[in-house]
Amino acid sequence: MKKTIISLSLLISLSSCADLQHVVNQIPTNTTNGISLTNADIAAGLREALNLGIEKQVSNLTQTDGFYKNELVKIVLPEELQQVDKALRKIGLGNLADEGIKALNRAAEDAVKEATPIFVDAVKGITFNDAKAILLGNNTAATDYLTAKTETQLYTKFNPVIQQSFSKVGADKIWNTLITKYNNIPFTTKVNPDLTDYVTDEALEGVYTMIAVEEQTIRESVSERSTELLKRVFALQD
Repeated sequence: MKKTIISLSLLISLSSCADLQHVVNQIPTNTTNGISLTNADIAAGLREALNLGIEKQVSNLTQTDGFYKNELVKIVLPEELQQVDKALRKIGLGNLADEGIKALNRAAEDAVKEATPIFVDAVKGITFNDAKAILLGNNTAATDYLTAKTETQLYTKFNPVIQQSFSKVGADKIWNTLITKYNNIPFTTKVNPDLTDYVTDEALEGVYTMIAVEEQTIRESVSERSTELLKRVFALQD
């Protein structure tokens, strides 16, 4: 990916690996507020938390302005096209430049609709061993898990959809106009970018970022643990 995925602390409440190992070693006899937690409970709790992230955050990204008005994931121009944006604004075509950026985000919003079934399948496959690895992992362990399980498949799914979305949302016409006008400006180096790969990568990053946001919320806020299972499992870290 071309940007670094925002590092959100998914597992912040246990202060050290020794603390985490102590918790894991006690499963399944570990109790929280007098309630026993089994291996299956731990895995199910992590699955439920990730499913909430998918249901709440990924679905939001598919809405109009889901990317464009979300500063965490908004797709901006790649570095090599920054000069196009600046040049067009200098000659009074700022509105067209804005439409070009909006069109990239619209294509991502359209493509992310393909993500949910793939994520759901990956989350269903979480075992207790996976859950243990996440508990003992670094502060992006849950996001890393989903990335490893889904990134290749999502890229393969997203890329042709992004290409189709460019036409569907009018991004192809907007960018053809943008590039033509830029290339007609005297003394500029002509460009002919292929934005499909770039927007695919950015869309993927946005999806993982927003799932991480929801996971962090559940980790940090007891009030966001909306089911008894979430309350019991995540009480281990409190």
